[in-house]
Amino acid sequence: MAQYTPHELADKLKDGLLSFPVTAFDADLNVDEAAYRKHLDWQSSFDVAGLFAAGGTGEGFSLTPAESARVVRMAVEEAGSRVPVLASAGGSTAQAIQNAKDAEAAGAEGLLLLPPYLTECDQAGLLAHVSAVCAATNVGVIVYNRANAIYSADTVAALADRHANFIGFKDALGDIEHLTKVYAKNGDRLFYLGGLPTAETFALPLLQLGMSTYSSAMYNFVPEFALDFYRDVRNQDRDAVTEKLNRFVLPYLEIRDRVKGYGVSIVKGGLKAIGRDGGLVRPPLQDLTEKDIADLAALIDAAGIRPADAALQNA
Repeated sequence: MAQYTPHELADKLKDGLLSFPVTAFDADLNVDEAAYRKHLDWQSSFDVAGLFAAGGTGEGFSLTPAESARVVRMAVEEAGSRVPVLASAGGSTAQAIQNAKDAEAAGAEGLLLLPPYLTECDQAGLLAHVSAVCAATNVGVIVYNRANAIYSADTVAALADRHANFIGFKDALGDIEHLTKVYAKNGDRLFYLGGLPTAETFALPLLQLGMSTYSSAMYNFVPEFALDFYRDVRNQDRDAVTEKLNRFVLPYLEIRDRVKGYGVSIVKGGLKAIGRDGGLVRPPLQDLTEKDIADLAALIDAAGIRPADAALQNA
């Protein structure tokens, strides 16, 4: 049973940092329940506003529907009493509806709706797609503005008028004119979150466009740094943000950009670099090389942001 109404959930999420925990896989690329639960316990021990299970950083695109439901249920069981757990839904409309129903049954508080799979679509089709998912669940629904799912300001407004449980707009484009139109049209009816990779790079300018929060992938392995960075953004402390960008975020991007798909892989690499276990990534992604991990570990140490409990995590 959800602890929050959709609008209570939006109020909770809009003023705190969000993250997508990695899904741990073992050497055979099966879901590693023990490692995943351990990671969730650690992630939910900090003052994070919400965790999205089986999302992009959680390699939701490589999970079967049954695995996705299981991953979300474990997240709710392990972290749900401390922090709101949300799920993801994607694929066809029918599959997204099933994801939504499974997530609600598992106890998830909300849902991030990913773009429909591999098809061209325009506004009427997107409106029908999101409406079908919203109508199939009572939990809060957030749309992800990216790829083939670019929602006009009018479509977003129509969804907000039609569905009380439509609560949020996540953006992965960074189109200033488009975001201005969406925010101007919908205002405080929704909450807005940044979803560009890596979100910290864009967080301060997007705050001026109404995006009060974002999803931090690096929270997975340097949570204190990620939370400090978010506080600096919300305080509009440009000097502090710039210092942290130069000290860690921008050099981190240089490692991330070495290989396509490293946006996810580097998060599991970061866990390995600090002595934690996120397991392997599933194809078509590829794991960081040993050199990449060594470079990332050196960067973490040079930046002085190794988590305080990293030396104790195996105790």
